[in-house]
Amino acid sequence: MIKEIYKKHKEIILYAIFGGLTTLVNFVVTFIIQKGFGLAGEGVEFIITNSIAWVCAVAFAYVTSHIYVFESKAHGAKAITIEAGKFVGSRIFTGIIEMTLPSGLVAIGLDGALFSFEGFWAKAITGIVVIILNYVLSKLFVFRKKKEDATTSEVESENQ
Repeated sequence: MIKEIYKKHKEIILYAIFGGLTTLVNFVVTFIIQKGFGLAGEGVEFIITNSIAWVCAVAFAYVTSHIYVFESKAHGAKAITIEAGKFVGSRIFTGIIEMTLPSGLVAIGLDGALFSFEGFWAKAITGIVVIILNYVLSKLFVFRKKKEDATTSEVESENQ
């Protein structure tokens, strides 16, 4: 039964697992930079640390999405560069949403706190929106399977 559930929802399960690991990469890189290089301050130091951690996390997310989650068929430098460019572009787009949406939600009254976390609900809603958008953009724009790939997959599934 578990095997059937995994097989049926493999892509979403792997997306969730690697999404969690991507978050972990972001936190670990942030920690290493703060402790190893002493960039734990505010302002420019925070921007530098956060930017490096974001780049590492997006690179990790691309590789795992390309290989495991969406099982991309893109091969060769040109195809991978185009695919990776689309991936990074989509993450920049959702990053902008992640930076701006909470303020908009707070402005319309979703500014409730939870456990002294001001704006918790705005941040939580934004997180959900960004996760869904990242998945949809990855599936429909970045790692979109061509019709012939889909037909091949269906034939392979029937033969198993």
